[in-house]
Amino acid sequence: MKAANIGKILGGFGLLLLFSSPLTLFFTSGSIPIVATKVVAGLVLVGLYFATNFKQFGQFASRRSSFFFASTSLIVLMTLGALVTLNYIAHKKNKRWDLTEHKVFTLSPQTVSTLHGLTEPVRAIGFIPTDHPAHEALQSTFDRYHLEAPDKFDYSFKDPRRHPDLAKKYELREGQTTVVLTRGEGASESYTKLHVISEQELTNALLKLNKVSEQKVYFVIGHGEWPLEGQMPMPGQRGRVTSLSEMKQQLLQEGYTTRELNLAGGTTVPRDAALVVIAGSKAPFSPPEVESLRRYLAAGGRLLYFAEAYGEPGDELAKLLAEYGLALDKGVVADAQFNSGSPYVVLSLFFGNHLITMPLRQRQLNVEFPTSRSITVRSEGLAEGVKAEPVVLTSPFGWVETTPDDKPAPTEGEKKGQLTLVAASTRDTSSEQTRRFDEARLVMVGDSELLLDSNWGHEGNRNLVMNTLAWATSQQDKVTIRPPDRAASTLQLDADMLNRIRFVSTDVLPLSLLGVGLAIWLSRRNK
Repeated sequence: MKAANIGKILGGFGLLLLFSSPLTLFFTSGSIPIVATKVVAGLVLVGLYFATNFKQFGQFASRRSSFFFASTSLIVLMTLGALVTLNYIAHKKNKRWDLTEHKVFTLSPQTVSTLHGLTEPVRAIGFIPTDHPAHEALQSTFDRYHLEAPDKFDYSFKDPRRHPDLAKKYELREGQTTVVLTRGEGASESYTKLHVISEQELTNALLKLNKVSEQKVYFVIGHGEWPLEGQMPMPGQRGRVTSLSEMKQQLLQEGYTTRELNLAGGTTVPRDAALVVIAGSKAPFSPPEVESLRRYLAAGGRLLYFAEAYGEPGDELAKLLAEYGLALDKGVVADAQFNSGSPYVVLSLFFGNHLITMPLRQRQLNVEFPTSRSITVRSEGLAEGVKAEPVVLTSPFGWVETTPDDKPAPTEGEKKGQLTLVAASTRDTSSEQTRRFDEARLVMVGDSELLLDSNWGHEGNRNLVMNTLAWATSQQDKVTIRPPDRAASTLQLDADMLNRIRFVSTDVLPLSLLGVGLAIWLSRRNK
């Protein structure tokens, strides 16, 4: 190739470097040394072009040369203009895509509904300095919240060393990574603090800040129910222990408080009870205890009954449940096709048309029942105004195994087909003189082991239980999917590495491709 032709190619590269220097300065790298290097290199290459094409300058005025130069310059300018326009649009639109496997940069439905359900704007203050390792991740989390609800969520960062007055106001401890969420102004301001920075913690803090009043949940004791405090042997696994600590923690985070309630002697359900829970009772209830629950439900009370595989409610409680259209079947549910390795560990992706499971159906989350009882939804002998319906079911291949200690297989006389695992019942109580609510709500869940720590990590289980509590207490905004405990598949990059990647991907690579294309075009044109 002639020197003049090589000079033209180098000159083209030089022009690219010169014209792209503003792009580098304002949009990609921002580094003055890099921009200076590009300008110097561009001038040198353009100088080489002039040096190798000096004799042809006299011909430049010719029509063909002028056209060639003008067209080349126009193409370069148009290309650079297109790149600048695309970068400007991308910067203004700020569209984001979450390409991670577990969508770690996408807000959960619960977070989205919580943000849109805020009754007044909330401001987050991150009390960590800009050089703190957690600063960048926290700012990214705040950004996602702000982009989802810009009118209801805003944030700022404060260095507690430079703002001791704020640190004292919010009672912050030195050295802790702390976020304060505030609502209201002046004397009406309320706030809450959190130290563990995650989407779940932040969303729960928003719920706590936004709640109107505490929801008191009473757990009935006295019949071998799962204890709220302490550990207990894990069912069917000798030597291992479990507890209800994770469920209790979740309740506290979502604005519930827990109390124990012993109905012995016919003790009445406290007036402040938002909900009564029977979690895995193994002994029958006495008539006075059942009468207390009957009066409570008749006045619009809310009751959740989590059945135990090897426990019976007793005749009196069974009679009360039957009045609300629900009855426990004898035996343990098995499913030949939809299970987790054992026919008794039933997987369900079959939901009724009920608000409790609507989010699970939308997200296609399975619920796993370790040892469940099946439920018969009755239509006769109900109390006045009662309506009962299935909520979660097995597949059509389920059956009730009445002899679970034997080889699991459906036999003659055992109930078969699509069995009910969770059922809900309502009763209109608006005419009651001493009513608590206008509607009584009762939910029966066939498996109390859903509440144990060993099963709480299953996303479908956790959301089913919490949605059941939310529906029973008429908190429709909490019927949702909570942020999962997901492992973040992230790559840690410092600021320098991030700038280098941005420079290569948005500057060097596009210009190199453009330069190669220009060189090929010039080579072919000069042949």
